Amino acid sequence: MTENVKSPMGCTFDRDLALVHACKSGNAAAFEELVKRYDTKLFRIAQHITHNREDAQDAVQEAFLKVFRKLTQFQENSKFSTWLTRITVNESLMKLRKQRHNKEFSIDNNFESEDRSPTSELTDWARNPEELYRGFELRNILRSELQELQPGLRVVFVLRDIEGLSTEETAEVLESTPVAVKARLWRARLKLRERLSKYFGISVTAN
Repeated sequence: MTENVKSPMGCTFDRDLALVHACKSGNAAAFEELVKRYDTKLFRIAQHITHNREDAQDAVQEAFLKVFRKLTQFQENSKFSTWLTRITVNESLMKLRKQRHNKEFSIDNNFESEDRSPTSELTDWARNPEELYRGFELRNILRSELQELQPGLRVVFVLRDIEGLSTEETAEVLESTPVAVKARLWRARLKLRERLSKYFGISVTAN
């Protein structure tokens, strides 16, 4: 029976593991419940990465299929949701690679040195009344400009600033380090703010 009330993280983790164990024992209904628990969130992530509804749907479907086939390989060293999100991100990036016909495409390509410290001021987006009342228009603008980011930066921004994962959780999904995540997030925020400046009349200087 699916709970209607939000559970604490520990309860969610325990419930996921119980469902995973049931799946490994051949319980098809348990896998269906896992799909219901995560399909909306994963589709949202995939669509932000691919910027294409059909590709996002395919990426999530293929991710769940891969999880179903490889469930016995899940060693439970991390959260099931982390493993599932990682597979979805990878499937989404594969879709993006096909869109661009770029065999050299990689989440780690073209990153600058990651020893640069994030700057706290960059988290202060243009806080003016014009931004606050635009609402839906602002989200559309952000979604559009997000597609101009390098995929590696885009993924970090989506996981951290849109989906609300912690730095540590994002690093685990991407099999990276918190330091690298912070550096990429800093660059993503800076680039987005530079692009959004034309809408809000703010001046951004990259040092």
